[in-house]
Amino acid sequence: MIIKDYIKRLSGVGSVLALMLFMACSEAQEHTAPAVNPEDSVSMMTTYGVNTLISDSGVIKYRIVTERWDVNTVRQPSRWEFMKGVFFEQFDERFHVVGYVQADTAWYYDQKRLWKLRGRVSIRNTNGLIYTSEELYWDGLSHEFYSTVYSRLVTPERTIEGTYFRSDEQMTHYTVTNSKGSFVPNDLDDDEPADSTSTEKKK
Repeated sequence: MIIKDYIKRLSGVGSVLALMLFMACSEAQEHTAPAVNPEDSVSMMTTYGVNTLISDSGVIKYRIVTERWDVNTVRQPSRWEFMKGVFFEQFDERFHVVGYVQADTAWYYDQKRLWKLRGRVSIRNTNGLIYTSEELYWDGLSHEFYSTVYSRLVTPERTIEGTYFRSDEQMTHYTVTNSKGSFVPNDLDDDEPADSTSTEKKK
């Protein structure tokens, strides 16, 4: 008799559990997160404390020093991100330092070989030239720097300010338009426009 009563109690408990399970399943709702957009995707690789050499066509051209380097191949176009600032050293064929480039933040679009530098952008070369701006593009295909915002360029002979700047990577041939500044006498040709300054020789 005791065993029969125990079996009846277990059967009752089992029925209650089955009913509760059925109700829980019938009331369950599917919770799904919204799809992640490619532009919201996170970095594929993050490296801290970077000090590395970069080659171009098999020749070492630059040293990159940065606190944080993010590589994202999911976002289009794919890019490298330097949100903690970046510092470059430029080398010639004999591995001599010919210039420095630094910025508060930077992006490199690897498919276009294009750098976008922002913040306190600064360039120095061994000839004593100092360039500063808030934004600068560095085209690795044409090997040029260019900017369409206010830029300031200081050399031992002159100081130039303008809203358009273009130069080769060595900062030896450059053009500044809508410019103003101070120059030494006979520094510019008399027939050159007042709002344009260039180191290119006239043909």
